[in-house]
Amino acid sequence: MYKFEPILKTLVWGTESWVLSSVPGSESVVSEGPEAGKTLSEVYGGEFPLLIKFIDARKDLSIQVHPGDELAGKRHGGHGKDEMWYIIGASEGAHLYSGLAKPLTPEEYARRVEDGTIIDVLGDHVVAPGDVFFIPSGRIHSICGGCYLAEIQQTSDITYRIYDYNRPGLDGKPRQLHTELAKDAIDYTVADDYRTHYERRENEPVELLKCEHFTTTLFELSAPLSCPAPGGGRWLTVACASGSGTVNGAALRAGQALLLTPDENHLDLVPTAQDFRLLTSYC
Repeated sequence: MYKFEPILKTLVWGTESWVLSSVPGSESVVSEGPEAGKTLSEVYGGEFPLLIKFIDARKDLSIQVHPGDELAGKRHGGHGKDEMWYIIGASEGAHLYSGLAKPLTPEEYARRVEDGTIIDVLGDHVVAPGDVFFIPSGRIHSICGGCYLAEIQQTSDITYRIYDYNRPGLDGKPRQLHTELAKDAIDYTVADDYRTHYERRENEPVELLKCEHFTTTLFELSAPLSCPAPGGGRWLTVACASGSGTVNGAALRAGQALLLTPDENHLDLVPTAQDFRLLTSYC
């Protein structure tokens, strides 16, 4: 089992805490134990396939999209980015954008970016704690101000920024846009429902999402729980969304993450504060 030092990033819209990352230049480092100081890639034996962040959006993020594996590999020699969001906290009226609310052609997309009306055709969703959204590659999206969430994604830092409200970056200069690159990456279809629905249950595992690249399970705990680890026999990430407690004897609090090795195929979870919520993910 490994615990890592969070990597805090300050951005024009708020902050990100990267709690598990093997992205070059932003690698998680083991914080304690006999292997303290080693990077995630060193203890895993290569690039770890998942990146986990906590995002505190005080202002709206840019409208953006991520390329899929094929396009990202062809253009950048990297991975695409499927990701999911678990809403931990939301101010009154907080919302986010996910997907298209009406059919769109590539030509109309370009026009709407140019005239600043791209937001008018996006799916606009008011959010509350516990909401889940899956953002597959190709889906236009944006987290908006007032949202605090956990993000689980493929290990990739490839983002096409489509529209950024004509605001300057932290350096006072306009941030780079990738409007033309995004045109071929966008999925222009309209989905019936952009939310991921699940049944909330206390003190037992609840699978939130199973996609091609990862499976994520939620534990909402008010009492100790002992159970098989999801994806038993695989590397398992454990991110604490709220509260505090212990995971197989290791202390964990909100905003921290652990990585369990494949031989740790059982979970002993003990809350030490109310609302102990954990998100586990494996590939």
